[in-house]
Amino acid sequence: MLTVYCWLLCLYPRSYRHEFGDEMTSVFRDARIELPPALAAKVSFYGREFCGLLSGALCAHFDRVFGPAISFPRFHMQRQFRFPRSTVFLMCMILASVVLAINKAVNIVEQKKGLPLGTTAAWEPMLAALLLTLALIFAVVITVWAVLFATRRTGMHRLENLHTRPEQQ
Repeated sequence: MLTVYCWLLCLYPRSYRHEFGDEMTSVFRDARIELPPALAAKVSFYGREFCGLLSGALCAHFDRVFGPAISFPRFHMQRQFRFPRSTVFLMCMILASVVLAINKAVNIVEQKKGLPLGTTAAWEPMLAALLLTLALIFAVVITVWAVLFATRRTGMHRLENLHTRPEQQ
């Protein structure tokens, strides 16, 4: 079956085969070794692997022709850039800044036209929501740290269990 798998890898574009082929083959080989002896498990495994291989090759060819616009996230084989966790917070701050800038511009236009200004500033509810969000995040972090501290799994406890080399005399 490994030979069939390697032949089916030829369905991928050359660039994908060179980049991912060896890794895919070794993962398939390792997964096949750990397979239970039951026939149903083997049929399920090979069916899943070969269908995944065929759909991955099809997606790779679509990517070459149309670009990565057609995305099949479950079967898509592409290097992904992962954002740091702080990115979500920074994006929320940028969104709040843009909303505040738009509100300020609307207030300026209303003032120029002689219209009465809005009764509630847009930043008041956003500031309250931001402070509530930060308080919740802080509470979650403190709770997680307390649980880790109680189970002795913090960094401080891990360093405590670190074995160093004995000093040479």
